[in-house]
Amino acid sequence: MKRVSNVTMRKRIVTVFLFAILLFIAIIIRLGYVQFIIGDQLVEKAEASWSRDIVFEAERGKIVDKNGLVLAENVSAPTVMVVPRQINNPEKTAELLSDIIDISEKEMLEQLTKNTSIVRFSEGRKISEEQAKAIQALQLDGVYIAQDSKRYYPNGDYLSHVLGFSGIDNQGLMGLELYYDERLSGENGSLSFYSDAKGKRLPNLADTYHPPTDGYDLQLTIDERVQTIIERELDLAEAKYNPDGAIALAVDPDNGGILAMASRPNFHPANYQDVEPSIYNRNLPIWSTYEPGSTFKIITLAAALEEEVVDLEEDTFDDDGSMKVGGSTLHCWKKGGHGHQTYLEVVQNSCNPGFISLGQKTGKEKLYSYISDFGFGEKTGIDLFGEENGILFDLDQVGPVELATTSFGQGVSVTPIQQVMAVSAAVNGGYLYTPYLASSWLNPISGDVVETHEPKMKRQVISNQTSEKIRNALESVVAKGTGRGAYVEGYRVGGKTGTAQKVGKDGRYMQNNHIVSFIGVAPSNDPEIVVYLAIDNPKNTVQFGGVVAAPIVGNVIEDSLRAMGVEPVKDGLEKEYKWPEQPLVEVPDLIGSTRKELHQYQVNLSIESSGKGDVVIDQAPKAGTKLEQGDTVRLYFGNEK
Repeated sequence: MKRVSNVTMRKRIVTVFLFAILLFIAIIIRLGYVQFIIGDQLVEKAEASWSRDIVFEAERGKIVDKNGLVLAENVSAPTVMVVPRQINNPEKTAELLSDIIDISEKEMLEQLTKNTSIVRFSEGRKISEEQAKAIQALQLDGVYIAQDSKRYYPNGDYLSHVLGFSGIDNQGLMGLELYYDERLSGENGSLSFYSDAKGKRLPNLADTYHPPTDGYDLQLTIDERVQTIIERELDLAEAKYNPDGAIALAVDPDNGGILAMASRPNFHPANYQDVEPSIYNRNLPIWSTYEPGSTFKIITLAAALEEEVVDLEEDTFDDDGSMKVGGSTLHCWKKGGHGHQTYLEVVQNSCNPGFISLGQKTGKEKLYSYISDFGFGEKTGIDLFGEENGILFDLDQVGPVELATTSFGQGVSVTPIQQVMAVSAAVNGGYLYTPYLASSWLNPISGDVVETHEPKMKRQVISNQTSEKIRNALESVVAKGTGRGAYVEGYRVGGKTGTAQKVGKDGRYMQNNHIVSFIGVAPSNDPEIVVYLAIDNPKNTVQFGGVVAAPIVGNVIEDSLRAMGVEPVKDGLEKEYKWPEQPLVEVPDLIGSTRKELHQYQVNLSIESSGKGDVVIDQAPKAGTKLEQGDTVRLYFGNEK
């Protein structure tokens, strides 16, 4: 037998010792890695395997108007959740719950006996407070009430297409609710309890509560006062004209903020399932595309003035009712034409041949360049889904006829939001803005502003001088031309009518079926609001924008300016009255007059008197106010001091 030397033995011992040390060091490193590096992750995994979570939904952020009025908020809507493995008597529990919740006992028992940790069922979602209290009073094992909420729209179908709606899980499905869903939603919280492998609750471990983080509140550019006025006027128009549809839109031209937006037909956001998807899926002011008609003439006017190809007051045009272009005969809306006119009168009369000549003077390259610069043919970028581009001719396909028809708003397809933003640019000094609805984000607890939206100017399209000429021309349209129906006593209003033919399924223009529109600007010397309104196929009336749409826009502008605190003015153009219109009557100053002296005031106004004296001591309305003939002036009599 070979004997091992001491040296060899020592080497072997040292080798084993070194391996032991290395193994010990590796174990220490591994333990340190597990303890200090991945320890938290392992604890989380362990807790996750033991714990069961009851979700507490975050409070969805409110939506408010520019003045803080709530447009969309939340109301309490408790939700029932059950843990099947903690239920000792499923049959009895099912019987008790089915008496409170709208679910059969059989269906309830199926939910209670599912082989899963936590069960949510649709009938138990968003129940009433009374139902929740009744369930809590039963103190049933394995049955929990989570304090959820559901969306509430206090104004009903008001602003429905803009606000949109959310689903049962409080997720945005349409409108602003969808566009800003992530910031409105917040982050859900939970209540975690610990259980064994069979799902039984571990009594010695405390529950863990993670509170939800509520979503931010969203403040809009919408002005509730203007929105209310527009909603009212659309309801009245719908009742009077029974149209196929209606659109209204109001914008602050100085920054692109949307003041109001509505369309008909509409819907209640909380009951969107009750209407066809075609109603709630189409926000017409940004989705609908059609030939604009004469409202588009503002763009032709802007291009011609900026290029200095015409002087509105010095240059003239003779209109005999039609104009031959490229082998086609294009007609004016007025049979026989308007005769000899200045180009300012061409604008006032909305004369098609006159605008054809403006387009020809400008030239197709220049005209189409301005059309593009004003934002047509592309999305405006408003913060809503579903916006359309509109359709323009390709420049290489534009011949003499296409240039002519484009000049007066036919043969192109645009959206209402494009028109409003383009006209806003035409009257605000030439600056084209991106329209927007989200003004700022607010902390849901303190109400402090977290983030503010800054208006985004895309470009300056025309000069300030040209913009001023356009404002003056549009004011003359309302005072002396086709837009007289929009005239508002005490305010300077400008605007343009539009009567657009609709194209049928066969590709031909339809007869007696038009979209009549009007776009109004006020005050015309310093615009604070631009209003567009379109009525699709109004019934039992003459289908002209000046007859149907202009008076409605006049009502919207008058009431909106008063609501916004804009003071009336005495300057501006006086309205030219044409038969059968009757001029307004100015109320005289009657204070100090005696009863006998009143007969000398020969005015077509009714007098309503009160008081026992002989001298007028007060009157309403005050002197200088203009009223329609036959309106009432109230006089208060007393004794002269």
